[in-house]
Amino acid sequence: MPEVICDVSPIQYLHQVGLLDLLRLRYGAITIPTAVADELRAGTLRGVDLPAFEALDWMKVRPPAGRLLLPIVADLGAGEREVLALGTETLDSLVILDDGLARQYARILNLRLTGTLGVLLKAKEAGLLPALAPVLERLQHPRATSARPRCAPSPRTR
Repeated sequence: MPEVICDVSPIQYLHQVGLLDLLRLRYGAITIPTAVADELRAGTLRGVDLPAFEALDWMKVRPPAGRLLLPIVADLGAGEREVLALGTETLDSLVILDDGLARQYARILNLRLTGTLGVLLKAKEAGLLPALAPVLERLQHPRATSARPRCAPSPRTR
């Protein structure tokens, strides 16, 4: 199984629709770079609905070893840059990015790539999600409905 390296937005979107556990169910473990961890902490402090990733035993923080790639892609956020850096450093990795420019860089770097929608599609194909339409509606209008879609059991914590 490839190492799966995730940016903030897929974590945020899946958490906000009650489906963050799809990442664990689909991929087992998720790696987030230090900058993504920092962005999640900062967002939580600003009152954004984000998961307490430190309590999830399947989400690990790992800084990129090299810093050569980071200045080259200065038009991206720190999280996207570090996801790309880890992706280039890790043999057989899969990066999960939603940002259009970051996805272009991932393609240029020949990284395996998916995004939030790809995670949802694979979860549906694997039988982890009964229907996509309600989830897509909730993603487009996060405050429009109060019903939260469900997937398999809640995340394991430490």
